[in-house]
Amino acid sequence: MDVPDSPFRDRQPISTSRALEALHHGELEVVGRMQWSSNATFLIDVRHSDLVVQGIYKPARGERPLWDFPEGLFYREVASFELSDFLEWDIVPPTIVREGPLGNGSIQLFIPCDLGIHYFDIVKDPLHHQCLMKICVFDFIANSTDRKGGHCLLDPHGNVWAIDNGLTFHNEFKLRTVIWDWAGEQIPEAILTDLEILSTSPIPENIASYLNPTEQEAFLQRVRQLLEVQKFPVDTSGTRYPWPVI
Repeated sequence: MDVPDSPFRDRQPISTSRALEALHHGELEVVGRMQWSSNATFLIDVRHSDLVVQGIYKPARGERPLWDFPEGLFYREVASFELSDFLEWDIVPPTIVREGPLGNGSIQLFIPCDLGIHYFDIVKDPLHHQCLMKICVFDFIANSTDRKGGHCLLDPHGNVWAIDNGLTFHNEFKLRTVIWDWAGEQIPEAILTDLEILSTSPIPENIASYLNPTEQEAFLQRVRQLLEVQKFPVDTSGTRYPWPVI
């Protein structure tokens, strides 16, 4: 149920294909700016046929320049979804590139949730561990530089999602994450099996198209490294945490 005076809409679960259709072809309307975002980030209503969903819109013109990442962080948001979708892990909400009210940028399906619940709450429930392990592996191979606790969301149906994936896929190893609970432990066989196809074939075009050749090669090296070690990453330095952690 929608909360009175809240800009956020509740909704029933939606398939990835239907969400992508709405994001690509729906009418967009800005609802407001999301607070506490380092870059300009907007909540939007998306209307397509009889469907109304919400999205998170990150226009290119609202990006704050970074010394170590090239402009166009929103492309990395889309590459992250494409990687999650290719693996069939369903951990990154459907995300596309599209011209919006403030110009070209990424639009990601908004996940209704209690924004006060974060990774450190979610990990307490063993029912979520399998999904969180996937996010841990995803962050290593995607080289996530900013996996704060607040970037893991729990929707009303018990699904866990990884958002804010703009700082990913750098060719230099820059992993920064709060997910170290399984450090050094064996990665489940099912996850390793999913990764195998990434190491034995060219990077799928819908992922590779957003990365330069150096980033593509570094991505493949990380996949192969994890398959060789077969264990969750370990932070021996104690420095690979984002700040703030929430």
